[in-house]
Amino acid sequence: MAIALPKAIELYFSSENAHDPALLEQCVASDALVRDEHKTIRGLEAIKAWRVETGRKYGHTVQPVAVSERDGAVVVTGTVSGNFPGSPINLDHVFRLEDGKIVALEIG
Repeated sequence: MAIALPKAIELYFSSENAHDPALLEQCVASDALVRDEHKTIRGLEAIKAWRVETGRKYGHTVQPVAVSERDGAVVVTGTVSGNFPGSPINLDHVFRLEDGKIVALEIG
């Protein structure tokens, strides 16, 4: 069963799985904010650099398995597989969208 996701979120996961940070320009706002692994990353260029770093570190992919809405955010549960202890694990990706782009993402 395929999960229907907003276009920006679909592009985000395509970028994640292809390890292609250039795709983020199409789906992430220039002043977006990401929270992951107790770090806060702000701005598109910093987010692209973070994606390159995590891709090298973990060699991971994400398969969305569920989607819901909570307090105006889109919550996508994804099975994350890669080079880290406990792989694969399910993580929630909490997206906030504005004008068709991701303005905030919290992974946990």
